Amino acid sequence: MLWFILSLASAIFKSIEDLFNKKSLERVDEFLVTWGFRAFALLFSLPLLFFITIPDIDSQFWYALIISGGLNTFVFILYIKAIRTSPLSVTVPMLAFSPLFLLLTSPLILGEFPNLYGLIGIFLIVFGAYLLHIKEKSKGLLAPFRALIKEKGPTLMLAVAFFWSITANIDKIGINHSSPIFWMITLNMFLFITLSIVVLIKKKERIKSQFFQNIKTLLPAGLFSAFTQFSMWTAVTMTIVPYVISIKRMSVVFSSLFGFFIFKERFLKTRLLGVLIMVLGVLFITLLK
Repeated sequence: MLWFILSLASAIFKSIEDLFNKKSLERVDEFLVTWGFRAFALLFSLPLLFFITIPDIDSQFWYALIISGGLNTFVFILYIKAIRTSPLSVTVPMLAFSPLFLLLTSPLILGEFPNLYGLIGIFLIVFGAYLLHIKEKSKGLLAPFRALIKEKGPTLMLAVAFFWSITANIDKIGINHSSPIFWMITLNMFLFITLSIVVLIKKKERIKSQFFQNIKTLLPAGLFSAFTQFSMWTAVTMTIVPYVISIKRMSVVFSSLFGFFIFKERFLKTRLLGVLIMVLGVLFITLLK
C-alpha cells in the first residue's frame, strides 16, 4: 500500500501547490507563475543530489528527458492559453479526463492496463473529479462539452489532458532508467531552461518586479511542487501509471476543501456527490484491484 500513500500524498501536495499558485495568479502573470514555481522546485530539489548515488544513464533516459521536457514546455504554454481564453468553469473540468486517456496511452507506451475493478475505480474517480469541477450547476453538467464547440479554451485544455497522459508514461521510462530523485532534478532543470527562454522573450521587462514582489507565494508553490513530483514518481515505480494519476486526481477534493475553508467558496451538493464518488473509486482501486 506504500504506492497508495505516496499517490495520496502527491494529491495533498498538489492541492497545496495549487493554493499558492492561485494566490500568485491574483497578482502575477501566468507565464511568470509557471516559471517561478518551476524555478523554486528546481532550487529545492538540487540539494538532493548530495544524498543519492548518481545513476548510470543510457540513451533511453536522454530520449525520455527530451520528449517529456519538450512536450511539457509546450503543454504548459497550452495550459496558460486555455485558462486565459475561456472561463475556468469550462476549461478545468477537461483535466479530469487525463486518467481516461492513460487507458489508451499506457498500454501503448508501457504495456500497462488495469484489471476490471481498477478500471471501474478509474472511471468513478474521473466522473467524481468532473462533478467537483462543475461550479455553475445552472449551466448544466454538459456545459464544458458544449463549450468545446463554441470556445477555444476547453479544446486546448482537453489537449493538455491528452499530452499529460503521454508525458506521465514517458516520465516512468525516464525513472526506470535513472531514479525518481535524479529524474525530478533533471526534468526540472530542463523545464527551467526552456520556460526561462519563453519568459525572457515574452515578459522580460516584468520579471524582476513581479517575481520578487510575490516570492512569498511562489517559493512555497515550488517547494510543494517538488514534494508532489517526488511522491508521484516514486509511486509509479511500484504500480501502473493509471492508478497513480487517478489517485493524484484526489487533489481536487483537497482543493475544494481549501476553497471552502480559505476562500469561502460555496460547497455545492454536486461537489459533495463528486467527493463521495471519487472516494468510492479509490476503494475500488486500493481494495479490489
